[in-house]
Amino acid sequence: MGLEPIREETDTGADRRAPNESGVEEDDRPAAKDVAPSWTIEQSEELYRIKGWGEPYFSINAAGHAIVSPKGERGGSLDLYELVQALKLRDLGLPLLIRFSDILEDRIERLNACFAKAIARYKYPGSYRGVFPIKCNQQRHLIEDLVRFGEPYQFGLEAGSKPELAIALATLKTPGALLICNGYKDRAYIETAMLARRLGQTAIVVLEQVEEVQIAIDAARSLGIDPVLGVRAKLTSKGIGRWGGSSGDRAKFGLTIPEIVRAIEQLEAANMLHCLQLLHFHIGSQISSISVIKDAIREASQIYVSLAQSGAQMKYLDVGGGLAVDYDGSKTNFHASKNYNMQNYANDIVAEVKEACQERDLPVPTLISESGRAIASHQSVLVFDVLGTSEVCTDLPEPTQEKEHLILRNLYETYRAIAVENYQEAYHDAIQFKEEAISLFNFGYLSLRERARAEQLYWACCRKIQAIVGEQEYVPDDLEDLEKIMASIYYVNLSVFQSAPDSWAIDQLFPIVPLHRLDEKPNIRATLADLTCDSDGKIDRFIDLLDVKSLLELHPLHPDEPYYLGMFLGGAYQEIMGNLHNLFGDTNTVHIKLTPKGYQIEHVVKGDSVTEVLGYVQYDAEDLVESIRKQTEQALQEGTITLQESQRLLRNYEQSLSGYTYLNS
Repeated sequence: MGLEPIREETDTGADRRAPNESGVEEDDRPAAKDVAPSWTIEQSEELYRIKGWGEPYFSINAAGHAIVSPKGERGGSLDLYELVQALKLRDLGLPLLIRFSDILEDRIERLNACFAKAIARYKYPGSYRGVFPIKCNQQRHLIEDLVRFGEPYQFGLEAGSKPELAIALATLKTPGALLICNGYKDRAYIETAMLARRLGQTAIVVLEQVEEVQIAIDAARSLGIDPVLGVRAKLTSKGIGRWGGSSGDRAKFGLTIPEIVRAIEQLEAANMLHCLQLLHFHIGSQISSISVIKDAIREASQIYVSLAQSGAQMKYLDVGGGLAVDYDGSKTNFHASKNYNMQNYANDIVAEVKEACQERDLPVPTLISESGRAIASHQSVLVFDVLGTSEVCTDLPEPTQEKEHLILRNLYETYRAIAVENYQEAYHDAIQFKEEAISLFNFGYLSLRERARAEQLYWACCRKIQAIVGEQEYVPDDLEDLEKIMASIYYVNLSVFQSAPDSWAIDQLFPIVPLHRLDEKPNIRATLADLTCDSDGKIDRFIDLLDVKSLLELHPLHPDEPYYLGMFLGGAYQEIMGNLHNLFGDTNTVHIKLTPKGYQIEHVVKGDSVTEVLGYVQYDAEDLVESIRKQTEQALQEGTITLQESQRLLRNYEQSLSGYTYLNS
C-alpha cells in the first residue's frame, strides 16, 4: 500500500562549517600525526569501480560513506548511510529499495539532449521522440514521474501487452507524445489502440506477426478509423551478448523482408497503404558494441527508404532498445559494459538515417528509441544489511601428542613445515591427509573429535599456504581456487530471486558496494548468501576491471553495529521480474526527491506482509489463525501447553502474519 508523502528538510551540509578531511570539526581535532592513512576513499573508488559505473550520480564522501548526487553535476548530494539510518527510524525495515526521482528526470534530459545535439550537429531536418518501454518497470509512481518529466520533450510510452496498454492509455496525457503498441495482439488489443486516437492519443500499432495485418485491416474497416500502423522488421544484423539471439532471421518478433512485402500488398489491396507510417526494429537489449548498432541502423535505414518509395507514407523510424548500461565501468564491449556513450549512440543513428534519406531524396523520419534500461537502471538503490557470516575455522589446535593418531601427527608436521620453498607440495600433502582422515572416520578408526582436529589442522594449513600465495607474483594452477575455498560467506537480508532475479537467471552483474566504512581497508573476501532455502540463492559474481571476480572485498563485522550494502543499477526489469521464492515478497520502497535544504520523501510503499504473500498462494490469514487456535485448545486440554504459552504462541503467530516477510535487524 502507498502512504502519504512525508516531508523532511535535512541539511545537506551547505550551511555547516566545512569539516576537515577526516570528517571531524576543527575544534575537536586530535593532535596531528605524521602517519599516512592505510586506506583511502580513492582506493575504495578504484576497488569498487565507482567512477566507472557511478558517475555522475554515485561517489564517496570524506566520511567514507557512499553518496548520491541525484541531479548529477548540477549539485546537491545525500549521504546514503545517513539516509538509511533516518528511514529506519520511520520503521522502514531492510531490505529497502530507494528510488531517486531526480535521477530519472536527469536520464530523460540527457537522452533528449544527446539527440538534440546530434540533430544540430548533422543538420538533421527531423526530430526525436523517445518512448519508455513500460515492461522495464511498471511501478505506478515511476511511470507517473516519467510521463511528467517527459512532457517538455513529448516523451511517450511503449506497451507490449494489454495490461501495459491499459497503463499507457490512462497515464499518458502529453499532447503529441507517441504511444507505441508492440507485442502479441488480438482484435481487442488492436481496436483499443485504434480507438485511442479518438481520445487524442498518437497510438501506433506495430505489426509484428503475419496474422496481425489482416486483423488490423478488419478492425479499421469495422471502426471506420484510419489507424497509424508500423511494421517490425527482422534484420539480418544481429545483436551480441545474452540477448543476441532475440534478433536475426529467426527472432521471436517481427516480419521478414518477404513478409513485409506481402503486408504492403495486403494494405494496398485494402486501400490502407497510407496508414503504414513506421518502421520498427530491435536487435536486443544491452548492446555493448557500437559497431553492432551501426550495422543495424544502416540496414534499417535502407528498409525505411524502400518502404517510403513503395508508396507508404513513412514518418517514423523506431530503433527499439539496446542502449546499454555500463554495469562494470570498464567501457568495453564486455556484456556488462559498453564501448560507447549516449552521445555516440545518438550521433550514429542521426547521421546514418540522414545519409540514407538524402541519397534517395526523401524526407527524414521522426526518430524514436525505446531506451528503457538506460533511463531506469540508475534511479534506484537496493539497500540490505548483513545478518552474519560463516568463516572457515583456521585456528591451530593444540600440538598433537605422540599417542594421537598418526594422521593427526602428519597433518601437524605438514603445518609446521610449510614455507615458501614447499607450499605447493605441502598443499597436496594436506589434502591427502585430510582425505585419509575422512576415510578412517568412515570406517570407524577415527573418533568424531579426532576428525574435527584433522579438519582444523587442514584449514590451518590452507590459511598458512594462502598467506604465502598472496605474496607471489604467479599463482600455480592447482592453487587458483584456494582463495575461493577459504572465502567467507556473508548472509544478507535479501532474496536474490525477488530483488535481483537477473543475477540468478542470466548471471547479470550489478555493482555491490558497502554504504559506509569506505575509508577502511576491506580485508575480507566473501560471497553473499541470501535468505532463501535454495543453493542458488547467492551472489558470487562481481564486477571487476578485467573480467568477473568470484569474491567481493568487504569489512569485518563489528558486534552490535549494522553493516549496509547497496546494489546499484538495478532499476530496470528486476522489480517486476522478481518472484516469491520461499514467499519473500516485495521490499519496502521509498521515493526521494532532492530539495534545496535536503530531501523530501515523496512516496512510501510498504513491502509485502506475510498475510499478503500467503494470499497470493490462496491462504486466508483468519483461517490459519483459527487452525492454530484450535490446536492450542486441544493442547491445553491434553496438558502439553500452558495457558501462558498458548497465548504467547498465538500472539507471535498473529504478529508474524502482519509483519514484513524479511528479518528484523
